[in-house]
Amino acid sequence: MGTFKIEGGHQLSGEITPQGAKNEALQVLCAVLLTPEKVTINNIPDIVDVNKLIQLLGDLGVKAEKLGSGSYSFRADAVNLDYLQSDDFKKDGSGLRGSIMMVGPLLARFGQGYIPKPGGDKIGRRRLDTHFEGFIKESFYGVEADKLKGTYMLLDEASVTGTANIVMAAVLAEGETTIYNAACEPYLQQLCKMLNRMGAKISGIGSNMLIIEGVEELGGTEHRMLPDMIEIGSWIGLAAMTKSELTIKNVSWDDLGQIPTVFRKLGIQLERRGDDIFIPEHKDGYEIQNYIDGSILTIADAPWPGLTPDLLSIILVSVDPSKNVRKPLVLCG
Repeated sequence: MGTFKIEGGHQLSGEITPQGAKNEALQVLCAVLLTPEKVTINNIPDIVDVNKLIQLLGDLGVKAEKLGSGSYSFRADAVNLDYLQSDDFKKDGSGLRGSIMMVGPLLARFGQGYIPKPGGDKIGRRRLDTHFEGFIKESFYGVEADKLKGTYMLLDEASVTGTANIVMAAVLAEGETTIYNAACEPYLQQLCKMLNRMGAKISGIGSNMLIIEGVEELGGTEHRMLPDMIEIGSWIGLAAMTKSELTIKNVSWDDLGQIPTVFRKLGIQLERRGDDIFIPEHKDGYEIQNYIDGSILTIADAPWPGLTPDLLSIILVSVDPSKNVRKPLVLCG
């Protein structure tokens, strides 16, 4: 079993470039199932969950070729649907929560799919009901449909993966699909933009109402993934905790939403330099802001463009009152 040995009390310095976003990777990798043509994806993170999904796609018959660090080409022109009924798929798919997003593309293109009971972490509000609700008119737990037809749906939660799954099913459905209370996270926007380059007709990207006009088929494309905002927030927190001067490269600043604002409210200085974040050394610690009426600052997670819940733990350890911070803070998750 591997171990980490951490010796504290040292400052950091230099530059760091974040990996591609895991949550985007799980969506766009599943989207390669929507076309028999080649799809090239760049900036794929080299992490366990993503590598598991690439392996799962390969076992399903998708040809995957590694082109370089973080770059792969995929061609789903010989998908083995029998694999979906195998014990191997049930076992391998259940170990990866992201496998749930294979069902939308499979259902749209091949008229059938299978959803193993997904694994993965169970942190926060992450129900799977929204996925099933999106397909309930046409399917059951083992999904089959002769032809998907567009419809209007109001989601009971703005689920990112649920929205992604429904979008991928709707792009090849007959007629128009309207999704209200859709998620609008940057990674979902990335998926929609990629699908549009493949020939899909999706409008309302970036809003909570998506309108998808179904098309007969999709073609190939090339796509570059965004950097992982959770990793970026983690580096900001690490710089603050260690009072270090760091530069985080190529952060896609405009897609970070509330993350820079929240850290600044904690008194952490951030400087935008092009598309980089520069964090100076905080020799004297940092001071949490108060509201204008003097009340205690409260930070809560929320759907995009609010603060992602994944960073609450980073903020919690960043504001250790015994070390760096003066003034109280309330965290709500």
